[in-house]
Amino acid sequence: MLLQQLVNGLTLGAVYTLIALSFSLVMGILSILNLAIGELFMLGGYLGFALIAAHLPLPVALIGGMLGAAVMGIVIEKVAYQPLRDAPLITPMLSTLGFSIILQNVVTNVWGSDPLQLPTELFDTRIPLGPISVGVMQLVVIGVAVALVAAVAFLIQKTSAGRALRAVAENRDVARLLGVSAGRVTLLAFAISGALAGAAGVLISLHYAAITPYIGVDTGLKAIAVMVIGGTTRVWGALLAGPLIGIAEVLTIAYGSSQARDLVVYGLMILILLIRPQGLLGGARTDVGQRV
Repeated sequence: MLLQQLVNGLTLGAVYTLIALSFSLVMGILSILNLAIGELFMLGGYLGFALIAAHLPLPVALIGGMLGAAVMGIVIEKVAYQPLRDAPLITPMLSTLGFSIILQNVVTNVWGSDPLQLPTELFDTRIPLGPISVGVMQLVVIGVAVALVAAVAFLIQKTSAGRALRAVAENRDVARLLGVSAGRVTLLAFAISGALAGAAGVLISLHYAAITPYIGVDTGLKAIAVMVIGGTTRVWGALLAGPLIGIAEVLTIAYGSSQARDLVVYGLMILILLIRPQGLLGGARTDVGQRV
């Protein structure tokens, strides 16, 4: 049923939105692609999985996954970005790629390369809503994603830390002249970015009741596609592009072929790039606009 598939697509899109927002925060402020975010998503999922397996409640698992990924985000900033911030942009990007491979290796050695699974009945309660039924975990995924996006929006638009983030995003040198600590702002961006990716990892792994060490690669690439479609210079483009890609992927699987879902997702990305290289919310090509 189409309505049921739309709910499934919105659930997947909510997760893509969180990860794309994670990419966009670092991209918008530093103009580099943190390629380790996909593995922070995977790490958050494993931490949440471990806490649920230890019979701790879902909120604890979510907070644990977010904190673990945020701390690792800070480590990445200190080890893979900060020493290379004056190098060409490609250099820290490749450094984060190396860090992502290390993270995947560490997780594989700790938890093994085989998929981990939870009992399917753990979060399998469904609520009938007319002709469709919505899983409790689907409501949790969408609700937590909306709450986190609202929290990030409040932080960026209404707090002094957010004003500092926006100042560094617009012009790092001018921000420093105005007394903004660019180093602390960068660290904050990596921490928030990691927390968002970690939350997405916990939510999607518990939704599917399964996780593998390789989940970050595929999901991370799709989140990059979401960021590109929404507009790489506009953080909030992910709010539109995330649900769009999630619904497109789910409808392709439901009414077409599961083998064609990547073709549709990346084909849509290329189409948007050809029509609007600046993304759906990117504005005029010459108008960079507010980045975060």
